[in-house]
Amino acid sequence: MSGGGAQSSPQRGRWPKAGGGTCPGPASSPSVVPAGRHLPRWGEDLVIAQTRLWLGTPYRHQASTLGAGCDCLGLIRGVWRGLYGQEPEAPPPYRPDWAEIGVGELLIEAFGRWLVAIPLSQAQPGDVLVFRMAPGAAAKHCAIKAAPDRIIHAYWGRACVESALGRWWRERCVAAFRFPPFPNKHPTASCRPASFEARSGARTSG
Repeated sequence: MSGGGAQSSPQRGRWPKAGGGTCPGPASSPSVVPAGRHLPRWGEDLVIAQTRLWLGTPYRHQASTLGAGCDCLGLIRGVWRGLYGQEPEAPPPYRPDWAEIGVGELLIEAFGRWLVAIPLSQAQPGDVLVFRMAPGAAAKHCAIKAAPDRIIHAYWGRACVESALGRWWRERCVAAFRFPPFPNKHPTASCRPASFEARSGARTSG
């Protein structure tokens, strides 16, 4: 996952940020979360709020620019940047369709390096879902769960949209991941989206 030119992978714990310096990265290395563990409510709200900023962004293969274009992975990359400040690795080129056979589960493997694997039955709003769109093909479509029965994703031929998580999608869902814990109770101000700053100020007194 990358926002542009070549870059070295940062050490876990601190990400470089634009303008110099660093901001906190995930508080711990990804691992399998025991069944029943959930993000705090504020963390779930922050992930979903960051995701909703992308609604209406046009579909563009391998892009990840808010308002200009993204694909399904580009949405996850953009949300990661909003939460942690910078992406940890550059994605390799990939086809815009789901016809690749025998290439391995590259998307699931990449998410496993940086997100936290969870049982599908434990997926909650704010989690990342991965879908296998064709039998025998790699699982390479992804979305963020926005509500128990809703997902937000960038879909070919459409903008970034919110869709019902109905039977058709549930039958194709093969993996779920959670964003890593934030390093503090809230991300640092330099790493938070501006919209979250405004909402936090409105909700918090004293």
